[in-house]
Amino acid sequence: MNQQLTNRLGLFFALICLYTGAIAQPPRGPLVVSPQVNADKTVTFRYLSPTAKEVKLSGQFLKAPVEMSKNAQGIWSVTSEPVKPDIYPYSFQVDGVTVMDPANVAFFPNERFKASLVDVPGDTPLVHAMKDVPHGSINYEYYPSLEGTTGSLVVYTPPGYDQNPAKKYPVFYLISGTTDTEETFFKVGKTNLILDNLIAEGKAKPMIIVMPYGNMAARVAEQKGGAKPADPTVRDGADAVKRANDFATDLVSKVIPYVEKNYRAVANRESRAIGGFSRGGGQTLRTAFGNLDKFAWVCSYSSYLSPAEMDQNFPHIGGKPETTNKQLKLFWVSVGSDDFLYKGTVEFMDYLKAKNVVFKSLITDGGHTWMNVKKYVAETAPLLFQ
Repeated sequence: MNQQLTNRLGLFFALICLYTGAIAQPPRGPLVVSPQVNADKTVTFRYLSPTAKEVKLSGQFLKAPVEMSKNAQGIWSVTSEPVKPDIYPYSFQVDGVTVMDPANVAFFPNERFKASLVDVPGDTPLVHAMKDVPHGSINYEYYPSLEGTTGSLVVYTPPGYDQNPAKKYPVFYLISGTTDTEETFFKVGKTNLILDNLIAEGKAKPMIIVMPYGNMAARVAEQKGGAKPADPTVRDGADAVKRANDFATDLVSKVIPYVEKNYRAVANRESRAIGGFSRGGGQTLRTAFGNLDKFAWVCSYSSYLSPAEMDQNFPHIGGKPETTNKQLKLFWVSVGSDDFLYKGTVEFMDYLKAKNVVFKSLITDGGHTWMNVKKYVAETAPLLFQ
């Protein structure tokens, strides 16, 4: 009797394990390889959905979404025209719903949209390519922030950081754009690989890069149980300026002290740079202009401040250009000719010229994209801390 009971219990637990294992497994189906970068720089995309009625491919390498076709296994596919080597976000539109590519582990960190990433390599490795050079490290950090909340950072330390505990490094504070997260400069901008390659070539000085999360209002609301507030509708409106000032306060009073306590950072203004893209560029300009005692290197990527805001909130920048030019070892402004912020950025540059404020500029082709951001980082990093 005991043996029969034992056998039944053993069978019962075996069935439970099989059932639990079955629940834990993902849906099975034909193997899908996507994206597939071909030798001629065309890219084949595939998506498994036997029940979908229509699937389209959308991507920043396309002028408009393109139709995909389905085979007998229910795999939708399309092959693009040759794509210029770079990293591009893309997604699928499945019966009108935008989804990421489930066959691809590379994705675009963002608060709103969730796109996948395709890396089309160049015949000659691009500046963001993984090369056989010494590599730095990426660390995720949490720090005590404003209003009793906890902030998050991604921190890059250069090659050799852990091998030489006596050496200190300058710091570049690098801020992502609207709806981006603290991971975007790392996962999309490939800032770590760009710096690894530039340092290996002797083109950039080894530096620490600190990438904070720019949307403080959303983080505070989330951690206090509230609803995430909508983004400001006016770039230089009262709400946008308040949020930028809150970010500046957090960066100066919380982030910098945390970094300089926990990393071997040189703690003076000549060894601190700040830069950012889009909203992060606006945060960069407002933080730097309000704290010139903290930063000597300023990089604005696809962003600007209006002449009205400059005159109202930062009159010392244009009002005392000789002092400004002495304080800023680098003042950089860049934008794409097809960027929706191009007009405002050019107006900002014209304002600076009229006030005799010295700056370096770069106008590229293309729009408000991370393809351009990588160019800007690659151009400015060699200029920092020289």
